[in-house]
Amino acid sequence: MRRFLMSVAAALAVTAGPVAASAETVLKVVMQSDVKAVDPIWSGAYITRGFGYMIYDTLFSMDAKFQVKPQMVDTWSTSDDGLTWTFKLRDGLEWHDGTPVTSEDCIASLKRWSARDSMGQKLAAVLAEYKAVDDKTFQIVLKERFGPLLSAIGKPSVIVPFMMPKKVAETDPFKQIDSTIGSGPFILKRDEWKPGEKMVFVKNPKYKPRAESISGMAGGKVVNLDRVEWVWIPDPETQVNALVKGEIDAIESLDFDHASELEKTKGVKVLKSTVVNQYVFRLNWLQPPFNNEKIRQAVAFALSQPEFLEANVGDKRYYRVCKAMFTCDSPYATTAGMDGLIEGNVAKAKQLLAQAGYDGTPIVVPQPTDLGVIKQLAPVAKAQLERAGFKVDIQPTDWQTMIGRLANKGPTSQGGWNAFGTSWQQIDILDPLMTPYLVATCDKARPGWPCDAEIEKIRDKFIQATTDAERKAAAEEAQTRAMKVVTHIPLGEWNSLSAARDNVVFPDPLPPMFVFWGVSKK
Repeated sequence: MRRFLMSVAAALAVTAGPVAASAETVLKVVMQSDVKAVDPIWSGAYITRGFGYMIYDTLFSMDAKFQVKPQMVDTWSTSDDGLTWTFKLRDGLEWHDGTPVTSEDCIASLKRWSARDSMGQKLAAVLAEYKAVDDKTFQIVLKERFGPLLSAIGKPSVIVPFMMPKKVAETDPFKQIDSTIGSGPFILKRDEWKPGEKMVFVKNPKYKPRAESISGMAGGKVVNLDRVEWVWIPDPETQVNALVKGEIDAIESLDFDHASELEKTKGVKVLKSTVVNQYVFRLNWLQPPFNNEKIRQAVAFALSQPEFLEANVGDKRYYRVCKAMFTCDSPYATTAGMDGLIEGNVAKAKQLLAQAGYDGTPIVVPQPTDLGVIKQLAPVAKAQLERAGFKVDIQPTDWQTMIGRLANKGPTSQGGWNAFGTSWQQIDILDPLMTPYLVATCDKARPGWPCDAEIEKIRDKFIQATTDAERKAAAEEAQTRAMKVVTHIPLGEWNSLSAARDNVVFPDPLPPMFVFWGVSKK
C-alpha cells in the first residue's frame, strides 16, 4: 500500500510540475480606446502615450510630488555656467532586440522629440549641440541657460521624450514610425496584435527596474505580470458586463453612468484618479468665424462650466468649477484675466458677435461618441453657443477618426472643423511652458493653430525666470493674454475613474496614468 501511495505521489508531482511552471499571470484590460497609432512622438493621443509607456523608457520622469527624478539616467551634472549638462546612463540598459542602449540613441531620440513637443521646441531654440562623450555618456550644450531643462526632458505626458533606437529615432518627426522596439518593461507581441480587437504585451525578462519605490511615473518599474492584453470593447455597457462576469480584469476609463452601480457590485472596485483632469474647448484660428478675435471672445463669455461638468460627470464627488488655466491647487493656480468669463454671459456674447459682424457661419464641432468622459462636451457647447446667437453643427464620429480629422487645416467643406471639446490631465498643463494649447506658434502649434507672438514672449519670460515670484508673475501674464486672444477655454476639473476586479492590486497611491508595473493579480 505504501509503495502504491508513493507511486501515485510521484506521478502527481511529475504531472503538476510542468503545469505550475507554465502558468502565466495574465491581465485583460479595456483601455480608453483602440490603438491606431504606435508612434508617441507623432501622435499626442493619450492611448498612444500609454502604449509608449509599455514598451519604451525615459531618461527622467515625474514623481507623485511633481518632482523630476532619474529613470534611465544614473548620474548627471551641470557646469558652473549652467550651459553644459552631462548625463550618464544606467548599466544594463538594452533594446528588446538585445542591443545596448547608447548615447547616440538618446541624442537621436531627443532631437526627434524636440521637433514635436512645445517644451522641446523651446529647448531646441537655445541648444548649441548634443555631444556623445562615450557609449553611455552624453551632453546637452546650451547657448544660454534653460532653467527647466530637466522638467523638459523628464516631462511625463504629451509629448513624452521616450528613448528609441537611433535608426528609428532618425525618422522624420512628422512621419509615423512603425517600429515597436523599445527598452521598456514590456514587449509588444506583434504576431498577436489584432487592430480593433486586442493588443498583447509580455514581460521584458531583461528589463532592470530602478531600486526606488514607485512614485507617480518615477521609481522602479517592477513587473509582476507575465502578459497584459489590451482588449478593445467600444460599448461601455458591454465593458462593465465583461468586468462583472470576470471576462476582463480592469477598465481604464469608466463611464460615470456606471460608477454607482459598480461601487455596490461584489468582486469589483472603483478607482479614483490621484490627479485632476481639465475639460477644455479649443477653437480653430485658421478658419472663419474663429479667425476673428472678437468672435473667439464671444465664446469665452457664452460658455459656463457647471453644465459641462454635470452633463459629463454628474456626480459632484468627482468634479469642481475651476477657472485656473494651470489647474486649481497647483503652484501656478490663478484667476488672473478671468473676470466675467466662462459664466454664461449671453448678453455680452451677443454684443461681441454684433460688433464682429458674425454672419451665421455654422460652427462645426466634431463629437467623439465612443469616449464617455468627453462625449457630452459638444452637445452642451451647442446649447450654450446657440443661446448666444451662434449656429452649431455637431458631427459625431469615433475618437480615433476625430484625432485624424483635427490635423486638417482646411475649411469645414473639405473635412476641417471649427471647435471641439476635450480634456487634459493636470500633469500636461501645470505651467505656461508645458501647456500644449498655450503654444501660439501659428502653423507649428497644435490643432487650433493660435498665432500670437506676445504669448511666446511670455512663455520665454517664464523660462528665463530665476525666482518663484517671477515664474508666478509670468504664469498670471500668460493666462491673462491667453484668455484675451482665446487660445482655449477651461471648462472645469474632474477626476477620472477606473474599475477592476478585487483580485487586481495597484500601487498606492495610484500613478497618474493607467500603467502596469507595480500591478499584481492574486
